[in-house]
Amino acid sequence: MNSFVPQNQADNADVSRETSPGAYGDLLGDSRETPTETDYGVPDTPLARAAHAAMAVRGHDEAWPRPASCRVIGVANQKGGVGKTTTTVNIAAALAMHGQRVLVVDLDPQGNASTALGMERDTQTRSIYHCLVEDEEIRKLAQPVPGIPNLWCAPATIDLAGAEIELVSLVAREARLKRAFAAYDTEDLDYILIDCPPSLGLLTVNAMVACDEVMIPIQCEYYALEGLGQLLRNVELVQSHLNPGLAVSTILLTMYDGRTRLSQQVADEVRSHFKDTVLDTLIPRSVRVSEAPSYGQSVMTYDPASTGAVAYLEAAREIAHRARGITG
Repeated sequence: MNSFVPQNQADNADVSRETSPGAYGDLLGDSRETPTETDYGVPDTPLARAAHAAMAVRGHDEAWPRPASCRVIGVANQKGGVGKTTTTVNIAAALAMHGQRVLVVDLDPQGNASTALGMERDTQTRSIYHCLVEDEEIRKLAQPVPGIPNLWCAPATIDLAGAEIELVSLVAREARLKRAFAAYDTEDLDYILIDCPPSLGLLTVNAMVACDEVMIPIQCEYYALEGLGQLLRNVELVQSHLNPGLAVSTILLTMYDGRTRLSQQVADEVRSHFKDTVLDTLIPRSVRVSEAPSYGQSVMTYDPASTGAVAYLEAAREIAHRARGITG
């Protein structure tokens, strides 16, 4: 059985990317000593150094514990605009920067996660569509993310928009992604994060059948809980008929605005319903988080000192330390 080593991993060279003016200026002075590989177990690159320095300033200069086996987490919410893609990309980047080996599977036909991670996408690109419909190995599709060692992405292209129709006639259509994950050994990965589309169709069902955990981003807005009940019922249906081991492991509150009473009320209501499933960290509204994808980056590399980057760092830390069967 083949281990998970993307064929184009050798191409993971240091890539110079455009960053925001002055994003690291005050943080990385000329006299500051740059970290070495042994500082946190990740090869030395300019973007990794910048993110590492920002984290070190806040006392987060350590490698996080690895799970005993690969955690497969689907990021789902059929409501659009709640931060699914942003959460997937930035949690994945933060985990990779702390020594975790992470694969992002972009299952959204819009391909926003692929764009945010700097993936090349054109009509010739082999994507997750070819895995679901044509049985292409994910190992062959995965591309290394520029500037972030230990992070790969299986991109999405517009072909994925028609995949749900094509899947209808295929055998075991709900388990195509699960079969792809089972086709080889994932022992070389610590996390697989699946960015689900904003729907409850076959693509989302494929993600739920393939994963062990579901992470639900919920925005701190008036309509936050609208439709959440249907999502949870779908999770229960998948548990009953297709994937008994599936569990909603994490709920993350996003787009929090501390200036409004509404955000606090929504946060309190979600915590009262879901208790310890909700992460302590709140993700605030952040201009930097919104800007980062236009540069083909996560906020973790675009501006690691921003409030959004720090919040996603803390959320990723919680997720890493909640892992069951940690190896240390």
